[in-house]
Amino acid sequence: MCPSYAEDMSVPVDLSELAKVAADYRFAYLLSNAGERPPHAVAVTPAFGDGVLTVEGLGHRTLDNITAHPGVCLLWPPTAVDGYSLIADCQSSRDGDIVRLVPERAVLHRPAPALGADSSCGSDCVDLPVS
Repeated sequence: MCPSYAEDMSVPVDLSELAKVAADYRFAYLLSNAGERPPHAVAVTPAFGDGVLTVEGLGHRTLDNITAHPGVCLLWPPTAVDGYSLIADCQSSRDGDIVRLVPERAVLHRPAPALGADSSCGSDCVDLPVS
């Protein structure tokens, strides 16, 4: 039996597999904490190496945010409407204009398929036996 509401669907990503999983995506958004202002988002293409990601060429607002609030998020948007976003929570540090990102947690995430009039669950639902 399917739930009567859409649930979020998350799949943990082992950090040792993050580079391999991210290779399927074109780019990511780097979301930095702007303190009292809304989060700041910029499109980036991080480079992977030895469990650390690096990003160059960021603007002053992003660099200022990272200096003040090193906790950031990388969000790779899905490549298809029904695809998964890849989300990685990271700690950042700066060396001039180069930003190093150390992932702490990563997930593949998407909303569950919406239930239509046919009550079809799609591939994310599992029918449970009724006792």
